[in-house]
Amino acid sequence: MVDLRTQWLGLALPTPIVVASSPLSDDLDALRLLERAGAGAVVMRSLFEEQLVEEQMAAHRYFDSHADGDAEARTMVPESHVFSLGPDAYLVNIRRARGALNIPVIGSLNGTSPGGWTELAGALEAAGADAIELNLYDLGTSLREDSSDVEARQLEVVRGVCAAVRVPVSVKLSPFYASLPFFVEKLRGAGARGVVLFNRFYQPDIDLDALEVVRHVRFSTHSELPLRLHGLALLSGRVDVELAASGGVHSGDDAVKCIVSGAHVVQLASVLLERGSEAMRAIVEGVRARLDAMGYDHVAHARGVLALDKAPDPHAWERLQYVRTLQGWRPRHGGKWR
Repeated sequence: MVDLRTQWLGLALPTPIVVASSPLSDDLDALRLLERAGAGAVVMRSLFEEQLVEEQMAAHRYFDSHADGDAEARTMVPESHVFSLGPDAYLVNIRRARGALNIPVIGSLNGTSPGGWTELAGALEAAGADAIELNLYDLGTSLREDSSDVEARQLEVVRGVCAAVRVPVSVKLSPFYASLPFFVEKLRGAGARGVVLFNRFYQPDIDLDALEVVRHVRFSTHSELPLRLHGLALLSGRVDVELAASGGVHSGDDAVKCIVSGAHVVQLASVLLERGSEAMRAIVEGVRARLDAMGYDHVAHARGVLALDKAPDPHAWERLQYVRTLQGWRPRHGGKWR
């Protein structure tokens, strides 16, 4: 039987299939089911910088502003500091998960400024998180800030978090960097031990009847996978960080494609939300069956065999293949396009 044990961020995992950051992490029973189905680790849902600030400001506006309304108000309206605001509930969930599971539990922070993230990272570590995933989800909207400013701010966040904790830190990226290998090398220098490819970009839609911007949760699809495979192949063996794939994985074969492109672990969210814990079981067994059919007895032996520096045809990952692909287009079934 193929040995699926792997290492991620220095942590020992029974399999390379990981529960990605999602609402599932708030459900302890769901996490137990996923562990029994073969999950190698779980990433808790993200703690958002904006969410904490909004909660604190809303409480201040509601309570403190009324407390100053008249001379007797302070005897009737409590001040906002008496309420549990901030990350307390999140930290409780980490402690509960850490106590209930035998697989690593990874905390997740989603922020854009250094600020209090070093303190929050320390709180996650103290709550029992085995590692921290720092989600660099940063929408550049300023006319006065260029890409180098954005990247410098992100590197400052990573550097501060890595210096504040002893547990390993991975960084989850969007695909929108002019030079992904260059930036990942900078992340390694800032202290990051792993990189997760990729965050799914926030894409609001427009309701033309109401003439307003609307938000919908859309699950990933298999069509999103090639972008991850390309990023993995460009980094594997070339940058000294461990790699994770996230997004577009819906089968055991999808996960194996990530592994042969260079992934140490593969994160799942959409497929679990859609199909439940049996999807985890099916994907873990699918990975084992495919690697066995390919002649591998350990998952590590398959890792990165088709990365840029190892692929029989490295041009398949490069610009030249784009030209060849366009030149090779033909109508389906040999018919005439019309």
